[in-house]
Amino acid sequence: MIINLYINGCKKSLDVRPDEYLSEVLRRYGYLSVKRACDTGCCGVCTILIDGKPILSCSYFAVRAENKHITTIEGISDEEKKLGELLVSEGAEQCGYCSPGLILTVIAMKNELKNPTKRDISQYLTGNLCRCTGYVGQLRGIMKYMEVKE
Repeated sequence: MIINLYINGCKKSLDVRPDEYLSEVLRRYGYLSVKRACDTGCCGVCTILIDGKPILSCSYFAVRAENKHITTIEGISDEEKKLGELLVSEGAEQCGYCSPGLILTVIAMKNELKNPTKRDISQYLTGNLCRCTGYVGQLRGIMKYMEVKE
């Protein structure tokens, strides 16, 4: 079946199966920043933005994306670079596998929360797991990006 949607601002018509998850479809169409890890909605690696909200694409049927606006990391290169540099400066980047999902979640959080506290940020990011760096450096970099004072 054909679905119509917008990916990173471009209208697309994609051929999908009714039982196919959005992460599979996006990867098949070349959006390789959408990673796969747990396939159970527990790690946040597959996070994308749908209409500005963070969504776990490994548990979101592609047919539900009809007429939705999807953002992958490829669609926010300026913000991704800015946040990525802050994460690196705080020693929070190693393998980078979780970075696209984490960065998209942070972008959504920045748009949603006004004047968040350190605790607000930590709670918002609960579903994003990282096996390499832990979370202290990530939190420092994200707080700088969000302009939160400790």
